[in-house]
Amino acid sequence: MNITNSFKKLTLTIISSVFLLTACGDEKSTVTTSVEDKATKTYQWKMVTSWPKNFPGLGMGPEKFSQYVDEMSNGRLTVKVYGSGELVPGFEVFDAVSQGTVQMGHSGAYYWKGKIPASPIFSAIPFGMTATELNAWLHYGGGLALWKELYQPFGIVPMAGGNSGAQFAGWFKKEINSMEDLKGLKMRIPGLGGEVLKRAGGIPVTLTGGEIFSSLQSGAIDASEWVGPYNDLAFGFHQAAEYYYSSVWHETGTNLEFLVNAEALAQLPNDLQKIVEIAARAVNQDMLDEYNARNNIALKTLVEKHQVKLREFPPEVMAALKKHTNEVLEEQVANDAGFAKVWKSYSAFLMSMREYNDLTLKAYYQNR
Repeated sequence: MNITNSFKKLTLTIISSVFLLTACGDEKSTVTTSVEDKATKTYQWKMVTSWPKNFPGLGMGPEKFSQYVDEMSNGRLTVKVYGSGELVPGFEVFDAVSQGTVQMGHSGAYYWKGKIPASPIFSAIPFGMTATELNAWLHYGGGLALWKELYQPFGIVPMAGGNSGAQFAGWFKKEINSMEDLKGLKMRIPGLGGEVLKRAGGIPVTLTGGEIFSSLQSGAIDASEWVGPYNDLAFGFHQAAEYYYSSVWHETGTNLEFLVNAEALAQLPNDLQKIVEIAARAVNQDMLDEYNARNNIALKTLVEKHQVKLREFPPEVMAALKKHTNEVLEEQVANDAGFAKVWKSYSAFLMSMREYNDLTLKAYYQNR
C-alpha cells in the first residue's frame, strides 16, 4: 500500500514537472518571439513641415533626417516628408503632431508664441544667442530639459532640428535712416522680433515663406525678413525689394525644431528611439554647416550680379531696437511664469557665454 502511494506521488511529481517545464518553455518562446517581432517590425511615419517641399536649407533638413533614419534602421523606420500645405498648412504643424495626426513635424518654435509664450526662446529672440551658443545651452546648459517640459503638456518631444545662423534684418522697399522710417512699416517678421517692431511703431505681419514674394511685389507688405542670402536668393526677393539690410538683431542664430509625437516615440523600440535622436542631432549640425558655406557665396551673387543695395541700420536704430527688446522681454517675464523660468536659465547662460567670447572670439575677429 505504501509502495503504491509512493509510486502515485512520484508519477504526479513527474507529470507536474513536465507540465511546468513545458509551460516555462512556452513562456520563454513567447518572450523570444515578442522580442524578435519588435526587432523586425517596421514603422511608417509622416512628417509635416512649415517649408516648401525640398526648399534649400530649411526644407532639406527633414529630407536628410528621413534618409538618415532609413539607412540607420535598415528600413525598419521610414519617415515620409510633406511640405507646407501638402497635408496641413505651415502654421498648423504643431497641432498636427500634438493631436497625433502625424508622428513628426519640422518648424520654428517662435510660430507657437500664441499658445506657448516661452517658445520663441527656443528658436530666436532679438539680441540673443548665436547658433553655437544656443546649441551649447540646449545640450549642455539645461535648455533641452526646459524645452521638453514646456512641450510635455501637448504630448510633444522637441529636438533641435537645424540652425540657419545669424540672419539679415531683411528686405526693404525704402531706406531706413531713422526710427521714423519704421513707423507704419508693414513687415513680415515672426516671434518676439515682431513684438519689438510693434513697439517701434511698425506693423508685424505673419506670413509663410511661400507668401512673402507676392506680398512684397504687390505692396501688401513694405519689408520682410526671411532667412539669409542663400534662401533669399532662391526666393528672388531682390526682384521685389531694392534694399537689403545686413544688420543682425532679431534672429542671431535661428534654431529649427523637430517635433515628435510622444506616444509614437514611446512605441518605438529603444534602438529606433536612439536613431531618431541621433539623426536629429546630425541634421542640426549639418544645416548650420551648409548655411555657413553658402550664405557668403549667395551674397556675392546678389550684390555683384543683381546689383542689390546692401545697407546697415544706423547705430541709433540698433540702439532703439535693443531698448525695445529689453522692454518686451521684461513684459514677457512679468506676464508668464513659464517664460520667466526659461529666461532665467537662458539669460544666465547668455551672459556667461558673452563674457567668455569677448575674451576669445571678439578679440580674434578684431585682430585677424
